[in-house]
Amino acid sequence: MTTDVIREVLGWCCVINMGLLLWWFLFFTLAHDLVYRLHGKWFKLSVEKFDMVHYAGIAFFKICIFTFNLVPYFALRIVG
Repeated sequence: MTTDVIREVLGWCCVINMGLLLWWFLFFTLAHDLVYRLHGKWFKLSVEKFDMVHYAGIAFFKICIFTFNLVPYFALRIVG
């Protein structure tokens, strides 16, 4: 496996993960009540805790994208 292939894979992983992150954010903001009602059937959470869990999840996912996709991609762009 060459550096070019790894760089392409990391680039596409970043694009796909950013798309998922955008989908999660838009769905959470535009359909908040629907998502809360759906999750409320399974978990006993207040609205504040529900928002906190999703905000923390979005933040963690974004940090993972930067750490495991974007930074290695740019490192390979600089080196290669």
